[in-house]
Amino acid sequence: MIDLDDELTKDYLAECSEHLSDIEADLLLMEKGGATIDDDQVNQILRAAHSIKGGAGYFELVKIRDLAHQLENVLILIRSRKLIPTPEQVRVLLDATDRLGELVENAAGSNQTDISDIDAALRGLLPDPLVTSAAPAGSRTVRVLLVEDDFVSRLLLQTFLSRYGECHVAVNGREGVEAFRNAMEQGQKYDLICTDIMMPEMDGREAVRQIRAIEESRGILSTNGVKIIMATAVEDVKEVSRCFEELCDAYLVKPIDLTQLLSLMKSYQLVP
Repeated sequence: MIDLDDELTKDYLAECSEHLSDIEADLLLMEKGGATIDDDQVNQILRAAHSIKGGAGYFELVKIRDLAHQLENVLILIRSRKLIPTPEQVRVLLDATDRLGELVENAAGSNQTDISDIDAALRGLLPDPLVTSAAPAGSRTVRVLLVEDDFVSRLLLQTFLSRYGECHVAVNGREGVEAFRNAMEQGQKYDLICTDIMMPEMDGREAVRQIRAIEESRGILSTNGVKIIMATAVEDVKEVSRCFEELCDAYLVKPIDLTQLLSLMKSYQLVP
């Protein structure tokens, strides 16, 4: 059961409530707009949903995470113009937002809540299963980009990650973006990026923002793109939220627990 007395948890749930209020307002505008899709509006909703999902995973709020993930899947289709939502379909998204609000309000018991009905309603909006880019574990060499300016942290993670595949290193965000861009141009994309947040020349958040922009320019949606794990010594819920708003996949607090990192890699099907 979630510890509601924990200040970090309280801050996260308050952030969720703010995000959900913004999502509801934007969806109501979308409902009125009919077939007209405002890209900025959809991106705002998508980032808010991704932030809720990412934070829920961080706090092990399974049902909140799963429902936010389904909401995000539909929003990705809308943004890519694979789904032009009718008012009735937008209403389903609003219902999902309301249910997320209920889960957040009852966070302590949310993992035991049945969300199968709204989950099925959201899945019903997906014309085809979303394709994942993750290759089956062991089918090919995993390519990892480590972006870290601290020598000791870099050495530790490089030694660990090299056990599971090909690990390249960048010492700041600018180098990380260039390494990612060059790999894409050469047709040798990365499967995983592990990046620090606080770095010289370009911080991790800006690097992730530019990496996702590179993917999007090539028609690659964030759900199907490189998996990005961000790390920092700062355990602040607003920092966590901002990271997920930049569409990272996970957030780890330094010093990084290598067992936790390996667990994430397994969940992404990068290692057996």
